[in-house]
Amino acid sequence: MDYSSAFVCVMGMGTVFFGLVCLIGLTKLMSVICGKGKTAPVACRSPQVPPPEPIRPEMVAAISAAIAEDLGTDVTGIRIRSIKRL
Repeated sequence: MDYSSAFVCVMGMGTVFFGLVCLIGLTKLMSVICGKGKTAPVACRSPQVPPPEPIRPEMVAAISAAIAEDLGTDVTGIRIRSIKRL
């Protein structure tokens, strides 16, 4: 039996579409089954973030040395104006 290329293309895309629909259905079913009995918290508190440590001179020296090494210059040849924590 000889199938046209359009038929093969449509059947392939249809199979993939059907598989994706089945995956979506299964994930929704699992979320309903596994999520049963769990309730959302009434009020969410923001996590307490400790204040950042001050930037010590040793840290500035280490950052300066790393930048100078990467640039291939002496530490006295660079000037760091500010350091910000991310």
